[in-house]
Amino acid sequence: MFDWWERIVDALVADVFGMDKASQAGGAIHFFIYDTIKIYMLLVLIIFAVSFLRTYFNTEKVRVYLQGKSEFTGNILAALFGIITPFCSCSAIPLFLGFMQARIPLGITFSFLISSPMNNEIAIALLFGLFGWKVTALYIGFGLLVAIIGGFVVGRLGMEKYVLIPVVPMSGDLEDVEIKLTMKKRVKESWAYTMDILQKIYLYVMIGVGIGAFIHGYIPTEFIVKYAGSDAWYSVPLAVILGVPMYSNAAGVMPLIEVLTSKGMLLGTALSFMMAITALSLPEALILKRILHVKLIATFFGIVAVGIMGIGYLFNAIL
Repeated sequence: MFDWWERIVDALVADVFGMDKASQAGGAIHFFIYDTIKIYMLLVLIIFAVSFLRTYFNTEKVRVYLQGKSEFTGNILAALFGIITPFCSCSAIPLFLGFMQARIPLGITFSFLISSPMNNEIAIALLFGLFGWKVTALYIGFGLLVAIIGGFVVGRLGMEKYVLIPVVPMSGDLEDVEIKLTMKKRVKESWAYTMDILQKIYLYVMIGVGIGAFIHGYIPTEFIVKYAGSDAWYSVPLAVILGVPMYSNAAGVMPLIEVLTSKGMLLGTALSFMMAITALSLPEALILKRILHVKLIATFFGIVAVGIMGIGYLFNAIL
């Protein structure tokens, strides 16, 4: 897909910088230039496409649709809605509260809270560009499964009493608000949103690719295989435990995943690490602590962590 760009970077490194791609420094510089621009191109293309499709949806309509749905059906729909929402784990919380105000059951709101940061368009764009459509499809499918089952379990546990703040229900039934936009307006808004997201994450991309380039050029493959490439049973749980204290978005961590897997880390272990960073984070826990009891937060984190580990083991077994 990007063979043409790789040939350009090959010529740039060799003819302009006078460096050998096979050397440590040359390999690192080649990786940095190639991956940075490739990721930017993918982000612009896919975020714009998803943003354009999103102009045909609105939050009120989704809340209307979810209102009154049966439990498991609601979990499925909320998880699917999470894919098309542009939220990280922290910024999804206001909409989470809005769902509760709309009298949508707690378990269904948690399906959304799990799915939104895990299956966001940035992660999908980068996964597709770096690992292909098969890995991307598996990731989306397993991510939805974790969100659906996780939310369903939370709902069945009946933990509404652990919501600390009074959530005032919206009076009456929600109305289906119709938003009409011209095609020109949809394109304009989608492009503006794409550029806004790119401005917010471009530095994360450069930092992530920079670290990845250093690992690619200077860290021996044998080192990664010895300390992070093990297929021991504890490698996946360890990756999740290490990922939770970190806070980043997919744009910042995905280049590291590419390098680690190319150096010998099993893909399931690497994706478990990434999912723990994006779906479970300490900032999210601190924000949730203001509105949810620690027992509910611990239950939420525990269920999602187990789901992520399950995905890690499945990826390692399948791939």
